[in-house]
Amino acid sequence: MNADLERLIALQKLDSTADAARRKMAAEPEHELALDARLEAKRQQVAAAREQVAANKNARAALDKDVALHQGRLSKFREQGMAVKTNQEYHAIQHEIAFAQTEIKKIEDTTLEKMMEADDQAAALKTAEAQLAAETKAVEAERRTGSAAHIEMQATLERIAGERAVVVAGLNKDVLATFERVSVKRNGVAVSEARAGVCTICHVRLRPQVFNNVLRNDSILQCDHCNRILYYVPVPASAATAPIDPPPHPAS
Repeated sequence: MNADLERLIALQKLDSTADAARRKMAAEPEHELALDARLEAKRQQVAAAREQVAANKNARAALDKDVALHQGRLSKFREQGMAVKTNQEYHAIQHEIAFAQTEIKKIEDTTLEKMMEADDQAAALKTAEAQLAAETKAVEAERRTGSAAHIEMQATLERIAGERAVVVAGLNKDVLATFERVSVKRNGVAVSEARAGVCTICHVRLRPQVFNNVLRNDSILQCDHCNRILYYVPVPASAATAPIDPPPHPAS
């Protein structure tokens, strides 16, 4: 294989690996925001559950005050009932007593409902807190993994920079200029494998003479459509000589 072409293939692999690492590192702030959003969602669930528990407690306290109020009125009416002198006064007092007893019964029923709700709300709060704890643990683990990956990617970029310098130093300047020019125009991919007469990146069929020349891998040739530098990967002899399986019999 042409020495410059071989170096270009190696250079493209290095650049593609470095570009992938840089993209991952560039996505880290967005990933951090996503992790924060996950935690915030769980925190809000806990806060909402706590608000429900507090609201229930306050409602039951208000109901207790209402019961105490009606019980005080009930005691007062019963005392007054001991001193009535007419049937009209007696019936009026009885009416007030019955009303107070009815209100107390309603409030007690509502209190019982609130107590049952409180049990469900306490369980929901416990679940929300457990989920927050689990999510916090998971996010911390992801951050540790991400930190390790960041360090590894930085090391990869430093290694690639050194290897790239060695490859570039051995390249013909004009060939390197062509590579860099195409790389800028083609999103960092300046080299493409040619296979079965087609550029495998732009998928445009090559002219037969161009593909025949590419097969030799002895010169720097470019795709007529995307201008990427072309190379050919020979088919292993074992694959080329392997018997072809007969087609399956059609279904009857």
